[in-house]
Amino acid sequence: MTTEKLTLSKKEKINKEIVENLRQVHDPEISINIYDLGLIYNIDLSELPKVAITHTLTSAFCPAADQIVADIKNAVECVDGVDSCFIETTFDPPFGPEMMSEEAKLVLGIF
Repeated sequence: MTTEKLTLSKKEKINKEIVENLRQVHDPEISINIYDLGLIYNIDLSELPKVAITHTLTSAFCPAADQIVADIKNAVECVDGVDSCFIETTFDPPFGPEMMSEEAKLVLGIF
């Protein structure tokens, strides 16, 4: 039981650091970080030190897609305890304002 708690705590710490780093990655077309924008759908730590991120883009035709994916990869792989990051881009479900944090909605004037 203690080992499980330690492992869970380590995963929680890694997850927290990943989220903090993802909050430093901004969609260049919108001045809001991709985490609060709602572009990160899942952070899978089940196979640590490998991490899998499922995310979307604001549009399938996003001109900054390659840069955003590279920034996600860099943000995740610099976390201690993470060796590699697999990134899956999906458009199901499609991005919409309901995915944004309340803070992001306020910044963009969406109520």
